[in-house]
Amino acid sequence: MELRHIKYFLKLADELSFVRAAEKLFISQPPLSRQIKELETEIGAQLFERNNKRVILTEAGKFYEKEMREVLKNIERINIKTKKISENQSGEFRIAYVSSTFSGDISKLLQFLTEKYPFVNFRLYEVPTVKQIAALEEGKIDLGIIRAPLYSSKIDSQLWFKDSFSIVFNRNKYSITTEEELEKLKEATFVFFNKDYAPYFYDVLLQICAQYGFEPKVVHESNNISSIIQLVKNGLGISIVPTAIMKNYNYPELEYVEIKRRFLFTHILLATPKGNQSEIAQTAIEFLKKDTSNL
Repeated sequence: MELRHIKYFLKLADELSFVRAAEKLFISQPPLSRQIKELETEIGAQLFERNNKRVILTEAGKFYEKEMREVLKNIERINIKTKKISENQSGEFRIAYVSSTFSGDISKLLQFLTEKYPFVNFRLYEVPTVKQIAALEEGKIDLGIIRAPLYSSKIDSQLWFKDSFSIVFNRNKYSITTEEELEKLKEATFVFFNKDYAPYFYDVLLQICAQYGFEPKVVHESNNISSIIQLVKNGLGISIVPTAIMKNYNYPELEYVEIKRRFLFTHILLATPKGNQSEIAQTAIEFLKKDTSNL
């Protein structure tokens, strides 16, 4: 079996037409039919049912398609890792982070890595946790800074820091001095992360409000912590944000009140593809963790 057999099979599984699949593969139909027949003969299973009217996957073919797509992903990951080893700490290193982490620490990390590895092209992306997990599993990013929970057997992770939540509001519009006063805000307008962008974080924020006996009136949603803070700063609502971000958004118009209930915490994780923690990734993680006490 050769790799081209798998690629031909998957293209036919996509198109379910020998004519269309052959066109997409830039070959004629007879060689494609021959390659598929060779593959079926080698593995001893019929993968397609075909006649003059249709081509469909058999049950064996459906299983084979699912498994082979995973095999190709692994081959791509192995090729990427091999290329990095060959480049000997040159080339590209990709870091992704969620917008609600402290960007000052990310900037210092990038400066440190650039000085230590001058021949590496570092790329920085702001990406939500859900998309980061998919990219880490496929080896498309080398280090992810994500928000827990993480459920993936294809990713290694360790805790960077544990963060509490804080109420943030425009001090000229609202007056809150303790977290218990949050229950007085039942009629207030709230600004939250978009549910589709950060579903877990959104649910946690709803749970916090539920602890104080109300469901928030969410009028504004955003995909970015900077936008949320700007809306709050302009007096367009109240929000609940990770406490650490106040280091980066400490405007005179804003007031932060920390929610100190023990069970209301969020965990920031440093994540790498499973078994693929390079020297640069380890160096980056050590740099970030040594400053955890300052967060």
